[in-house]
Amino acid sequence: MDAKARAIVATVREDRQAGAAQLTTNALGSVRDWLIPGGVSASMLEAVLEGLTEARPSMVPLANAVARCHELFGPWQNSRDVSEQAAPVVSSVLEQLARANERVALSAFELVPEQATILTHSRSSQVVALFRLLAERQHPFSVICTQSSPGNEGFTLARELDGLGVPVTLITDAQTGLFMAETDIVFSGCDTWLSDQHFVNKSGTYLLALAARDQGKPLWVLADSFKDSPGTCQSVALEEMAPEELGGPTGAHIRARNIYFETVPVQLITGRVSDQGVFSFPAEPRR
Repeated sequence: MDAKARAIVATVREDRQAGAAQLTTNALGSVRDWLIPGGVSASMLEAVLEGLTEARPSMVPLANAVARCHELFGPWQNSRDVSEQAAPVVSSVLEQLARANERVALSAFELVPEQATILTHSRSSQVVALFRLLAERQHPFSVICTQSSPGNEGFTLARELDGLGVPVTLITDAQTGLFMAETDIVFSGCDTWLSDQHFVNKSGTYLLALAARDQGKPLWVLADSFKDSPGTCQSVALEEMAPEELGGPTGAHIRARNIYFETVPVQLITGRVSDQGVFSFPAEPRR
């Protein structure tokens, strides 16, 4: 791989802020921009796509989007320079991602009552798309968002909501149960939807779901079909980041753990909002 190709993979591997959908869009956008000037061979492109697939195992939309590209590439007309043939394909998959994201937001919009207080954890680009749609349509709402440590994606979300003119209360992750009582509806993102009725999201989502279930609050997971995985909660890889990120003490008998993602059983949630409709559990699709 050339320097730019290595940088594309490294950027994805090191990203601690973007959710799965945004990370996938960012990665494919970088690949498309890399292809446009030309001169990319089939082997170079394959190396980058393989690197991206392996970079973030907990985020299956990236692997699914790469697989979708492979399906559409077809036989290479000139394997020494595939840029002209590959760039439009990558662009088309990017458009599919954008349409899926838009459909999720539109379906989720219908679930939000006026003047609702929404609680969310971490920063899902699909949840952000819903918030932007609510703001654009002047649908009154407010948000409670967690800090989402150790990456603190909640800080980014709070600034975005402030820019949209949306009232936002920023809390620590530990206050989720306390503020659930003030919440009307909970929205969660999703990095991977597993085949055994579990989903993967930022650590802290399981406790969010338990608090919502205990206090009778509806919890909807926004997850388009790019997030579907044949994996299970037993087989999925949950990324563990550097323990130094926690900023904790060190000592001969101290072991810090920094596992970013966890699995959550769907029995704890109200349902899933995807680009294919709204699904309640254990019932069939609502629409």
